[in-house]
Amino acid sequence: MDTPTTRASYPSDVTDAEWSCIAPYLTLMKDDAPQREHDLREVFNGVRWFVRTGSP
Repeated sequence: MDTPTTRASYPSDVTDAEWSCIAPYLTLMKDDAPQREHDLREVFNGVRWFVRTGSP
């Protein structure tokens, strides 16, 4: 579900090359599965930011 986002990208966001390596390990269901509410790449970007910065 690589839909374009309306937000500006952040330096901590994964690049397309990084995402192509990571995505197969994270996609346990189809992108259009009804239980997926949020874009998986955006969730991963959030987790990556949180791990990098901690909980300010």
